[in-house]
Amino acid sequence: MDIQDFYDGNAFDAYEYLGANTGKNGVTFRTYAPHALDVSLIGSFSKWKEMPMHRVDNGEFWELTTKKAKSGDMYKFRIYRQDGTFLDHADPYAFYSELRPGTASVVYDRHGYQFHDDDWMWMRRDRKNGPMNIYEIHLGSWRRSDDPDELSKALDLEKNGGPAVDVSAGWYSYADIAEQLIPYLQENHYNYLEIMPLSEFPADESWGYQTLGFFSATSRYGDPDGLKKLIDECHQHDIGVILDIVTVHFAPNDYGLRLYDGTPVYEYPAAGNGISEWGTVNFNHSKGDVRSFLSSMGEYWLHDFHFDGLRYDAVGNLIYWQGSESRGLNAIGIDFLKGMNAGLKAIDGNVILIAEDSSSYPGVTHPVSEGGLGFDYKWDMGWMNDTLNYFRTDPPYRVRDYHRITFSMMYFYNENYLLPLSHDEVVHGKASIMQKMAGPYEKKFPQARALYIYMYTHPGKKLNFMGNEIGQMREWDEKKAQDWFLTRYPLHDSFHRFITDLSALYIEHPAFWERDYRRDGFEWIDADDDKQCIYVYRRRAESESIMCIMNFSDFTQTYHYSVGGPQTLQLLLDSDNVIYSGTTENPPEEVTVPADGIYLALKPFEARIYLET
Repeated sequence: MDIQDFYDGNAFDAYEYLGANTGKNGVTFRTYAPHALDVSLIGSFSKWKEMPMHRVDNGEFWELTTKKAKSGDMYKFRIYRQDGTFLDHADPYAFYSELRPGTASVVYDRHGYQFHDDDWMWMRRDRKNGPMNIYEIHLGSWRRSDDPDELSKALDLEKNGGPAVDVSAGWYSYADIAEQLIPYLQENHYNYLEIMPLSEFPADESWGYQTLGFFSATSRYGDPDGLKKLIDECHQHDIGVILDIVTVHFAPNDYGLRLYDGTPVYEYPAAGNGISEWGTVNFNHSKGDVRSFLSSMGEYWLHDFHFDGLRYDAVGNLIYWQGSESRGLNAIGIDFLKGMNAGLKAIDGNVILIAEDSSSYPGVTHPVSEGGLGFDYKWDMGWMNDTLNYFRTDPPYRVRDYHRITFSMMYFYNENYLLPLSHDEVVHGKASIMQKMAGPYEKKFPQARALYIYMYTHPGKKLNFMGNEIGQMREWDEKKAQDWFLTRYPLHDSFHRFITDLSALYIEHPAFWERDYRRDGFEWIDADDDKQCIYVYRRRAESESIMCIMNFSDFTQTYHYSVGGPQTLQLLLDSDNVIYSGTTENPPEEVTVPADGIYLALKPFEARIYLET
């Protein structure tokens, strides 16, 4: 690490210098505590007795090399403030951490694991012109090893004053997850996995978004080698892996970054700017050392773990002060994003950078060299909100909201959008995706099938949160596994089959992704049939043209299709097929369209996909 780059905010390799790095002469511990009176190393290898560290470089860094420590040993830095008091801190650059509620850092040999994914790493790309069908997952609640019924009872007792439940008893290890998850992703035609934050965090309930160990893979599911093996095996099965990261704020626990050396090393000196809406502590992005910390964190996950991309949480809070447009632009945050993204792309232009941003700030996915923020993709929160609000609406009133569905294409080409139905949409009283559908239980399924045909045929990459694919009815709870028993019920089992077939169709046909961000890849055929709530459009690739037609009303509609005849329409998917618990048996595989067109009858909530030949 170049010290001047570190102070200027241009270092992307600070982890090579700071933290606990193993070597031939033992373990070298270094920490950045510019205003400390003194610093000592304490650890299991010293029976937690102080081992004085000494100042190095310009005197703001502290160092100690010892052969007493080895991989797996726990340690902390005892930092003496200027008033002579001290506090024991976890290492900000620790590569491994003690399982909560323990707070110690753990020595880890970063170079011990050998990857076997050279072919994947050589061929990976940003996928702008390829399919991205992303499965979003929380590793601790995708599947669990404990009995779901007994766990549910215990958690209910806990809520009513009973004994606390140790949810860690049901976590699978990284290796166990890999063994189960990779075949599942393959069978369901997901070619990317997005994992919610794995940087070490103190509270399970934060899902990892209130981070403290920014360089430390959470010990909840095993050691860092286990995570590397999970990613390695995903790559060997042609599955890319994206990691959620947090660059806005950190958890306020006193053993972490807050007042690290007795002064605000990482945060703002003024409390008004320092506390976020989540009760966490905001990073002070005006400081070069903080920018280097965060940029190095991003490069660490990409380099050491071979993650293919990063999804930045709460980007709007970096674009606007405290995430509010009324407070004005956050020029410091914008400058930080540009620097971090440009730097990561300079190191490896094929990594994928994704912004979770609900603001209307322009140029999020434009290159930094052209004045943009440098992301590859931006979550389309407008599409998500408009679409889900439309499907919440009782069908008779959808004529009023007809253009909620067409509006997304009015702005779509402003950015490289990704369509998310994420974890954020199925928690905190929002109901699951299936529950959001209007009407009683049985009526929700045909609407959800129509919704997903619309999603998968709309331009933009796709992201679906775990459980959505089986028609999960309850909200997501990080302490419980998904309700896999639902697939024993015909409506849920057939819905799962539908999502699997739709995913396969999406991956197979380039019309759905080859020209996602080109205007010639999409064409409205009918976007004005508000009396019938019918929508018709075409997706194009160089080799094929596909017509999509949807009836979002609750009664049978007839549509006169008269574009491009004479021709033949080859049916690729019908959401009302009986195999998906619909009502149409043996739908015609082909429809001949004469020169004067043809009338197509669509049942309630029926959507079809045709290949034009």
